[in-house]
Formats: sequence, structure tokens, C-alpha cells
Amino acid sequence: MAELHVELVAADRKVWSGAATIVVARTASGDTGIMPGHTPVLSVLETGPVTIRTTDSGTVVAAVHGGFISFADNKLSILAEVAELADEIDVARAQRALDSAQSELDEHAERRAEVRLIAARGLKAA
Repeated sequence: MAELHVELVAADRKVWSGAATIVVARTASGDTGIMPGHTPVLSVLETGPVTIRTTDSGTVVAAVHGGFISFADNKLSILAEVAELADEIDVARAQRALDSAQSELDEHAERRAEVRLIAARGLKAA
């Protein structure tokens, strides 16, 4: 099975590293899927979930807020301003943040909270 090496790094820590068969991330050009052998890519990350299908048939989901994605020679680097693995997200806290952002009409905070909830719930659904 073909694989690519993935490094998901936030400004403050290495979030996840390992082998994958496909990674899907939201970029400035839309949702982008990267598989082994993909052409080189350098793109700006948008706030959105990142889904990593591992070589052992597992799934890693993270909420990512800003940064860059770079792919070459079957190595994918996801350099995020902020990244949280789905199992690190407190769903109740994220829901309160969403409610607060909606009442304050803060679109950016609302999007961040929505992505955190999507990531957390997506992992449980996978």
C-alpha cells in the first residue's frame, strides 16, 4: 500500500505525525485531498477540519485554524497557527463558544467554534 508521511504541527507543538493513505484539508482553493504521488503543493490553510486516514485504517481528525500545507516527495507538512485533535476538544465548551459567537455576531469566532464541533463529532461518527 502506498503511503505518505504526515506532520501536523501547530505554533506551540507537534500535534500528530505518522503514515497515511490520504489527507483532506481546507485550503484557499477549497477542500484538497493529498494521496501518495500527488503533485507538489504549497497552499494556505483555511479554518476547517483536517482528516487523516492512517495506514492502519484509522482516522485522525483535527480542527485547524490558519497556516500552510506543503507536499513534496510523499511528505506532507501541515503547519497550522492552531490545531486541536478531535479527542482533545471539549464539546460542551466548543458549543458554549459557538453560542456566544452567534449572540455577538462574531463570524470568525463562530467559524472556529463550528470547526471544533465538526472535528469532535466527526471523529465519533467515523
